[in-house]
Amino acid sequence: MRPFTKNELLIVVIIFAVVVGFTLKGLKDATRRARDFQRKQDLGIISDALHKYHDDFGFFPPSENGKVKACKNDNFEEVYTKLKTLQEFDRNLFFEGLKTCDWGRDPLRDVQDDTYPPYLSSIPSDPKQNSGITYLYLSNTVRFQLYTYLEGESDENGFDQGIVLRSLQCGTGVCSYGKSYGVTPLNMSIDDYENILLKESQTGKE
Repeated sequence: MRPFTKNELLIVVIIFAVVVGFTLKGLKDATRRARDFQRKQDLGIISDALHKYHDDFGFFPPSENGKVKACKNDNFEEVYTKLKTLQEFDRNLFFEGLKTCDWGRDPLRDVQDDTYPPYLSSIPSDPKQNSGITYLYLSNTVRFQLYTYLEGESDENGFDQGIVLRSLQCGTGVCSYGKSYGVTPLNMSIDDYENILLKESQTGKE
């Protein structure tokens, strides 16, 4: 068999480089899609847990700095002692004994009863949390909104331009997908939505 000429060898190298390039791009796209799929799965899991929390407590955990505020603070035992002396549950006092839960580390549970099974043994974190991307949780305890950033952007199923226009930060990414309580819209703040409901109810009474 005759050896390759320089031109033939160059063509082989170019073809090989193109094949490798397409393979690497396909692998990169598949990995990105897997991360976006995981993000949507995580939000579904967190949303389900929040609803179970609501079923038990009658409210959703408050939010603070984009995180779920439902973990024991250093002063929790002091606050809990005060709560036990009251005839009625003081929600605001209860919140004073709480701090935000860290994504990917802390559980979502009934902090008043450590024997009760957690709603989540660990609140999921974004697959690229180490790169600065995080989930975003907003709640007034009556409603909640939960957001994530999709790397695939408009090519990814579930991408919501209405959310993007809010310019909410999911860490270093702009939030583009979300879950919420009931029919709470994701393209406006909870306060704005409740103001609309209030105006509609007042109009109905006129």
